[in-house]
Amino acid sequence: MALTILQRAARAGIALIVMGLVMGLVPAALPLLAFFQSAFSKPAFVIQPALAAPAKHGLSAFGDLKYPADFKHFDYVNPNAPKGGRLATIGTTGVNTFNSFNAYIVHGDPAAGLQYLFDTLMTRAYDEPDALYGLVAKTAEVADDKMSVTFKLRKAARFADGSPLTAQDVVFSFNLLKEKGHPNYRLLLRDVKAAEAPDAQTVRYSFQGESVRDLPLIVASLPIFSKAFYSKHDFTKSSLIPPLGSGPYKIAKFKPGTFITYQRRKDYWAKDLPVNVGRFNFDELRYEYYKDRAPELEALKAGNYDLREEFTSRDWAKSYDIPQVKSGRLIRKVLPDLRPSGAQGYFINTRRAKFADRRVRKALDYAFDFEWTNRTLFHNSYIRTASFFENSKMKASGPPSKAELALLEPYRDQLPKEVFEAPYVPPKTDGSGRNRRNLLIASKLLESAGWVIKNGRRVNAKGEPLTIEFLSLSRTGERIAIPYAQNLKFLGIQATVRRVDPAQYERRIKSFDFDIVGARQVLPMTPGVEMRNLWSSQAARAKGSRNLAGIANPVIDALIERAVRAKTRDELYTVCRAIDRVLRAGHYWVPHWYKASHWVAFWNKFSWPAIKPAYARGIIDTWWYDADKAAKLGQ
Repeated sequence: MALTILQRAARAGIALIVMGLVMGLVPAALPLLAFFQSAFSKPAFVIQPALAAPAKHGLSAFGDLKYPADFKHFDYVNPNAPKGGRLATIGTTGVNTFNSFNAYIVHGDPAAGLQYLFDTLMTRAYDEPDALYGLVAKTAEVADDKMSVTFKLRKAARFADGSPLTAQDVVFSFNLLKEKGHPNYRLLLRDVKAAEAPDAQTVRYSFQGESVRDLPLIVASLPIFSKAFYSKHDFTKSSLIPPLGSGPYKIAKFKPGTFITYQRRKDYWAKDLPVNVGRFNFDELRYEYYKDRAPELEALKAGNYDLREEFTSRDWAKSYDIPQVKSGRLIRKVLPDLRPSGAQGYFINTRRAKFADRRVRKALDYAFDFEWTNRTLFHNSYIRTASFFENSKMKASGPPSKAELALLEPYRDQLPKEVFEAPYVPPKTDGSGRNRRNLLIASKLLESAGWVIKNGRRVNAKGEPLTIEFLSLSRTGERIAIPYAQNLKFLGIQATVRRVDPAQYERRIKSFDFDIVGARQVLPMTPGVEMRNLWSSQAARAKGSRNLAGIANPVIDALIERAVRAKTRDELYTVCRAIDRVLRAGHYWVPHWYKASHWVAFWNKFSWPAIKPAYARGIIDTWWYDADKAAKLGQ
């Protein structure tokens, strides 16, 4: 129940495996006793169901769990944290509005915070790479052949209206997501063959294919919906009818596109479970929506809301030099981020013929002056991103290792020679803004790809001009793209920057109606099937997927499947480094930048545990309202 890849991508799903899988559903198998009875009462040659390993209180991709079955709470919480108060923060998560309470379909713009309405079978521990521990499910049994997983549910599980949460709801939710959910879910659940409920407290999922390692984690993290509620409401349509959930919060008040408020449920059935002790301490969560970052920042200074994560380096460097900060009333805090920084950059839509040649795409990288951008616009706050697995052990470096070569050699005739050398690293400049050397290289790349200069314009053999439109959602995006577009104009490219409203932006992104768009794709600590949604050929054809660049490379498809089937972390990291090499050689993007931290500004009326979760901000999960601090503020 935390931030999560599809819910950031559909505000659930993939981000789960990424951040810790934010979804929840599971299957059921025959009780262990029944297996033994059948095994001893039938001839030896009869094929029996796969024997499940002993039921466990948690799951992880490779079986490693930090917390024992009798743990009392996570190490990064304060078990005695007081409940109460309000946290008001920003609802903007890429789209500056909302018109739906359904984050699990392709239609509509969902409100922030909807994940707190729905429980999952298991929930994430944010001080481990991918471990999940029992929430609705008290135990999980993975079959020895890994082709099924069985969950035993807690009888106490309840929806907010007091009705029981049963295995039938879990199965119903799985079928709903797989058949009618966002395309990201369909990709994620492709190899989950079925879910069944032998009884009210047992759910069994069965799998197919060879890529089954992460499937128990995925189904354990799916949101659980009320079958009774969605039997009366159409799941496939955007709606502002508050859904019935079983999580720690419920929707209280809202105004579409302006704000939404969640109220903590004091009757929440799972509030005393070990996975929830010390968590969800605010009585009220409120998400505010602003059309632009500038008025949003001014509203924070005025005390109209409480906390804001800063994403603009100029503002972080200059806009907080105010009396409220100097007096300690408004706090600026840097929270370390040990997660992979992911891939942020300008994604090039290779579905369009003009970007089909990778030399054209490489030229676009040479035209981008990161050093000037970082110095002039960002106060040298960032490091240039080079890898799709930046800030992690999965980032490729140097020549391929023997293990990587073993993966890549079978595809040598399908890959650029650069894949077998040191991985591509974006070019550097002196930061002066005079990017002549790199622009000359870019011009030669374009010419070699058949784009030449005629009458001051870059054209192909048919005389068609090379045009590029940068799709932007904000002034900040324009501020970065406009100097880049000017460099492209020096190359004879007709480059423009178009800022659109949130609704149009969302429509165009989902239908891949763009040339180049800036985005960030965050990967999990243990990447798995969500990579299909980012880089697979299938995702390239699926509207609404996160494969913005339209990557359709059979080698990448094959390597993703190898990664999903990895048996150890070392093996997984090796495959990911091989994937990184192929992606970087393909020049599917112009890399941006990263920083391994969060910049957070907030009014000094909160406290937090001594230990921060290694792989999350932990603010909504673990902070609490401090009445003594608030009193000093007069709030």
